[in-house]
Amino acid sequence: MRQSRVNAKWALGTLTLALALPVIAQEAPESLLPPGFGEAPEAPPSSGPQPARPTGPASPTPMIQPLPPSVEAPADNAVMNAADEALSEEELAAQKQKYDLPEDAHRSLDRVGPLKPEQLGFGSDAFGGRSGLFLATLMKETRAPITSRWASILLRRALLSATDTPRDINGADWVAERAWLLLRMGEADSARLLVQSVDSDQFTPRLYAVAMQTYLATADPAGLCPLSAGALRYSKEPGWDMTRAICPALSGDQGSSSAALNQAQRRGVVRGIDYRLAEKVVGTGFNARRSVKIEWDAVDRLTAWRFGLATALNVEIPEPLYATAGQHVRAWEARAPALSAVRRLPGAEAAARLGVFSNKALVGFYSQLGADGDAAPEVADRIEALRTAYRGPSAEERLQAMRTIWRDNARPDFVGLIATARAAAALPITAVEARDAANLIAAMLTAGYDRSAVRWSGVARQAEGDGAGDLWALLAVGAPSAVVDISEGRVSSFTEEAGGRRGQMLIAGLAGLARLNAQAVASLAQDNGLNLAANSRWARAIGQAASRGEKATVALLAAVGMQTADWARLPPTHLYHIVAALHQVGLDPEARMIAAEAISRT
Repeated sequence: MRQSRVNAKWALGTLTLALALPVIAQEAPESLLPPGFGEAPEAPPSSGPQPARPTGPASPTPMIQPLPPSVEAPADNAVMNAADEALSEEELAAQKQKYDLPEDAHRSLDRVGPLKPEQLGFGSDAFGGRSGLFLATLMKETRAPITSRWASILLRRALLSATDTPRDINGADWVAERAWLLLRMGEADSARLLVQSVDSDQFTPRLYAVAMQTYLATADPAGLCPLSAGALRYSKEPGWDMTRAICPALSGDQGSSSAALNQAQRRGVVRGIDYRLAEKVVGTGFNARRSVKIEWDAVDRLTAWRFGLATALNVEIPEPLYATAGQHVRAWEARAPALSAVRRLPGAEAAARLGVFSNKALVGFYSQLGADGDAAPEVADRIEALRTAYRGPSAEERLQAMRTIWRDNARPDFVGLIATARAAAALPITAVEARDAANLIAAMLTAGYDRSAVRWSGVARQAEGDGAGDLWALLAVGAPSAVVDISEGRVSSFTEEAGGRRGQMLIAGLAGLARLNAQAVASLAQDNGLNLAANSRWARAIGQAASRGEKATVALLAAVGMQTADWARLPPTHLYHIVAALHQVGLDPEARMIAAEAISRT
């Protein structure tokens, strides 16, 4: 009785806080960090839980949703209904004894996650003693993707880390909420890693629901088959019902598959494009004799079912339908194995912007696209420029190629900055225009090459004209230590030159990194209309999590504070509290990269 009162209290408190939180409108996963990122820098140069189906929270861009609820089966489906009935307790016990792994072979749910500390994961206590109900609600209510590429990279690490399961939530449900948030961030492969970290006999209805979304996001309907029998005992999700037809077909049992598909059609489990896609999957099985044409004319939105099956079948999805789903779905598309590189181009660039693709992955993708020879002339020219940026015979030619990729020197293309990060880091120090130097630093910091950026501090100290202020500001917040003048007067000069918004972002970043003394912060904030007080529940929550040293909680709350797709709509005070909290818990490198990103993207 006491436990139920405790849970009720947590649930009420969780809901109250969630409503008050800010809303601004298969191996170990690849590390997105460069070698040495976050390590001690060299000295700077001296010279110059309900088990419901997961549905995304409301957002300006509609989320990918599961199939609609199943229609009631007609009365003449007695044979199929009998087959659907749950097994008796005795039968379940017999099945369990026959197929279960021995106890010592089960994976524990007490700590789940593929990233260990030696793989840049967080410690097992990174969420501290927080309530699982509280954390799960934060994850459910967070609108993703979020503003910052670097905050997304950090959250990915937190969600994949082998952290202790909170005391008041089922371990499988805890995995489900982490995977569901990763999916909405565009991290389909990472979500799959988490789902596959749980033994199938420990799945809950919630994890089955998220697993369905995960295998569709990775365009792998065959991945649903090992889970089908267990899921059908708990879920009335139409997608699981359709696995009765899909899975036998993929294993060569066309008779059972055709019978199940015909039954599903008569019962109205799915209709229209959803049925036709399932029928086409069945037609790909061994000895299949079904030829199915997919037509999108009457389809008004993209669902996970439609994306997953169409992508697995290499059926082209009309471009307008992607606008009904969101950029995270483009990021799912980026790694779809059935699609050609030219088909994956929009997805790869979206994945880079969101933090799903590293600089290395993006450059590798462009290399594959160039080798395939299918790129449009404009894209082929861009790939050639990227090749020159990395391998050009002279520094001037490499820099000129980078300018081509950036497209607009005054407002460089963000994907172009990511693509040229390592090329910029490798460029020798030369006499360049201040704007070029600022863009080189911005490119390096998209991939965390902060120590390479420090080499340009001498250039920054002497730079004049257009871009000099941006060059100084990026090094002021992005360098591992103070390598340029960070005085109140220098900050005031930048705020006058750059305008109110960017000036506020710089003050917030420097204050959060403790690179200005308290008196200077107070004076600059007052002069620029910036209130840095913790006057919201979210601000107090992230500050308290930081004071307890909870790195993963801070990473999650940082994402909660960045729920907008547009940097122009992110309050500078949010940036301050995020950077300050990360700095306090020892995540200073990530704090600096987020502050630098705010300067280059605002």
